[in-house]
Amino acid sequence: MNNYKRLIFTVIFLAISNLVLAQQISLKGKVTSGGVSKENINIKVLRLNKSVKTNSTGDYAFEQLPAGDYEIVFSAVGYLAKKQKISIKDTVQNLDIDIEQLASNLNDVVITGVNRATALRKSPVPIAVLTKKTMDQNVNTNLIEAIVKGVPGVSAVTTGPNVSKPFIRGLGYNRVLTLYDGLRQEGQQWGDEHGIEVDEYGISRAEVVKGPASLTYGSDALAGVINMIPYSPNFENGRLKGDFTSNYQSNNGMIGSSIGLAYIKNDWKYSFRATGKTAHNYYNPVDAYVFGTAFREYNFSASARVDKKWGYSKTALTYYDNLMEIPDGSRDSLSRRFTRQVLDAGDDIKNRPIVPENELTSYSINPLHQHIQHYRFYNTSQFKFGSSDLNFLIGAQQSVRREFNHPTVPEQAGLYVVLNTLNYDLKYNLPDFAGIESTLGINGMFQGNRSKSATDFPIPDYNLFDVGAFYFAKKSFGKVDISGGIRLDRRHISWKNFYVGTDAQTGFGKQVDSNSPDAELQFPAFNKNYYGLSGSLGLTYNLSEKLLVKANIARGYRAPNITEIGSNGLDPGAHIVYLGNRSFKPEFNLQQDIGIIAYLKDAELSLEVFNNNIQNYIYQSRLTDANGDPVVIVPGNLTYQYQQSKARLYGAELSVNVHPAQLKWLSFNNSLAYVVGLNKNQALLQQHGRAAKYLPFIPPLQVRSEIKLTAQKTNGIFDKPYIKFDGVFVANQNRFYALDDTESFTAGYALFNAGLGSGIKSKSGKTVMDIFIQCDNIFNKAYQSHLNRLKYFEYYTASPNGRSGIYNMGRNLSFKVIVPI
Repeated sequence: MNNYKRLIFTVIFLAISNLVLAQQISLKGKVTSGGVSKENINIKVLRLNKSVKTNSTGDYAFEQLPAGDYEIVFSAVGYLAKKQKISIKDTVQNLDIDIEQLASNLNDVVITGVNRATALRKSPVPIAVLTKKTMDQNVNTNLIEAIVKGVPGVSAVTTGPNVSKPFIRGLGYNRVLTLYDGLRQEGQQWGDEHGIEVDEYGISRAEVVKGPASLTYGSDALAGVINMIPYSPNFENGRLKGDFTSNYQSNNGMIGSSIGLAYIKNDWKYSFRATGKTAHNYYNPVDAYVFGTAFREYNFSASARVDKKWGYSKTALTYYDNLMEIPDGSRDSLSRRFTRQVLDAGDDIKNRPIVPENELTSYSINPLHQHIQHYRFYNTSQFKFGSSDLNFLIGAQQSVRREFNHPTVPEQAGLYVVLNTLNYDLKYNLPDFAGIESTLGINGMFQGNRSKSATDFPIPDYNLFDVGAFYFAKKSFGKVDISGGIRLDRRHISWKNFYVGTDAQTGFGKQVDSNSPDAELQFPAFNKNYYGLSGSLGLTYNLSEKLLVKANIARGYRAPNITEIGSNGLDPGAHIVYLGNRSFKPEFNLQQDIGIIAYLKDAELSLEVFNNNIQNYIYQSRLTDANGDPVVIVPGNLTYQYQQSKARLYGAELSVNVHPAQLKWLSFNNSLAYVVGLNKNQALLQQHGRAAKYLPFIPPLQVRSEIKLTAQKTNGIFDKPYIKFDGVFVANQNRFYALDDTESFTAGYALFNAGLGSGIKSKSGKTVMDIFIQCDNIFNKAYQSHLNRLKYFEYYTASPNGRSGIYNMGRNLSFKVIVPI
């Protein structure tokens, strides 16, 4: 009887279980925005309080949901939340959703200078975002030039069209940290004529932090950070996609071509890109073709990423190869035509042969040039642990730089240095506690620089070890978002005695050991630790969804770079003899930022003001003798000695972007950037007065305005064509570092540009190409930028046409075509 009862009970139990299981239903679907699959979209079932996120292909799934009526919410930072009611009855239910991206960039998500992906509106630190679409619509010869045109407050020191060194609010060189996909860029960036070794066609987005970011990155982020983010594929599984880009620029005949391919298979994403660019000398109406400004550049990159439930891992490599001529500005005193160096011993810079006209438009690279190679291999991974995650980045880089400056022995490098760097970065995002998001991190690098078979040695062979640890946290209190943290750094730099001598066969310099009979100790041994304490505290007050106020105070830190403490020799590419100072202390700054941002129905308004006080500021100054005459150590080359003092920079950026809701085809964008740099060296000020009052390399007041008309629909084969007109208005720069003729007054100027473009569609509605036509400097204005180093390439006290130095590029017409594959 008992067995019979047990049997009945078992049958009833199994029947109930089967009935319950039969009611468990799967809900699946895909989330897109404008037809493009979207990753990391939050999907929540309200009544059950269950939530998931979309994967790399935009797919999501809920398993074992009971039948019933539900409300599903789709949300993510930067998108308009969408609610969808659904009645779940079938065993497998499908729900696909297309969500709308918010127009305001206040809701854009940034990853630079924060502990984890953060809405732009929640970051108290000024951060600007530049998209590939914006970069494509401008004329650029390198990536930094594109960022300068798109982000107020960012400028660049240039040496011809292929060398642009970024400055943020008047600070540059090692004070601006450049990142590639989160990995700090290390490539002899201390030099004037060293550009950024990155493929401009391979970057889909740039994020710019304007202000000290030492808290997250350590030394070299005193002025800010530029993070160049490469393209990451995000489309349907099993497809091969890509693009082919072709660009021609009329001024220097630049021809650029780039092909990129991407493939997604299940959890894996693959990408590949190859690029080539070549150009002859550029032209302006004063100098005609500027000898020594041709270049040839090649880039290659590849990556593979896997996404799993435990997180993701991405491995990538890049290769950069650039042949770039070295301009020196020598020319005939009467005709002002450019001349070339043909001798080593006995060279007279004012008595050289004139460069033939046919060579000025040749794509051949002349014997006096730089050859820069940069190799990068890295892995970035994330491991998820429930409500926390561990992020790890490790990367190896090698920079090979050769500068050939001997016309009689063209294969002999004047400078030949190899820089090897191993970067590491470990961050742990702790579980949220009481609404606080916090991160612990440690990062740094190992670095070694070695000179090879060269004749000039501006810096010693050195070793560097960098380590820093930080804590960062943020929390929201209703309308107020607060974030901040603290960091401690240590940098160790050392080198052994470095001796030079003379090669008896060539008469050039060479590295020798201490036992050589003509050994001269150029760099005595050095061993020192630098320590830095940095941090920040800021808040964002959301007065409303469309109006907010930001305030931030940050202390930055920067250890002196190798040239500032160790240089003692000629840098052939810069035509400068640098003299360092081994007693320099680290730089520290304290910067205050206040910003007001409004996103109105018909306009976006932003005002950011800053004040930056720097201790131990290091800068270049020409070296003169007791009579005030320039000191010449190497004939035909300037001599600069580094100085250190207190400094202050202050200024503002204003943006007013008008886009009437009733006139969606019209946009009118305006920006203003203003910065003043004051030298606080009291001894110099008392002795020299106004000549020493200001800092070098401070950009003048600049205003940019653009009016753009964009069709809101397809017209025949043309998909949303646009036409735009813009102007750049630069004021006189009469606040310059005049001591020892380091800098001079620069006249203001206005440049006018215009462009048009459109997507081209086939009869089936498929986009077959995008076309961009842009003309910069329409009226062929002769001008000199205050941050143009070529302005000071002059060897005569007077000239027949009253012009001194080399002028910037003249009119330039660009044709760009992007063909999807």
